[in-house]
Amino acid sequence: MANDIFSTLRTYLTKVTDGDTSATEVVAAVNAWMREGGEALKVKIEDEVERSVSKMGFVKRGEFEALKEEVARLKSVPKEAGAKKPALKKTSPKKSSAKRAATKKGSSK
Repeated sequence: MANDIFSTLRTYLTKVTDGDTSATEVVAAVNAWMREGGEALKVKIEDEVERSVSKMGFVKRGEFEALKEEVARLKSVPKEAGAKKPALKKTSPKKSSAKRAATKKGSSK
């Protein structure tokens, strides 16, 4: 990485000495290059920290707060409403017998 920096600076220095670019343009280009590199480094560090923290079993504060709110919401629900089981949908006997009759007619042909 250090070689990249030195080679980039040498290239810019050569351009300034040859008169191809001005010192202001070089400074602006180096500044933009360093910002881009800094942002890329920041993203890599954040990803690595997140990966390491999740391996350790820690959670993010936002996830913890959301879970805490969910638990509080579930505790506030009355027990009767939470204890009800959803009714199973049953097929009517007429429908199933009609299906059987149609199946028998179709197989006898």
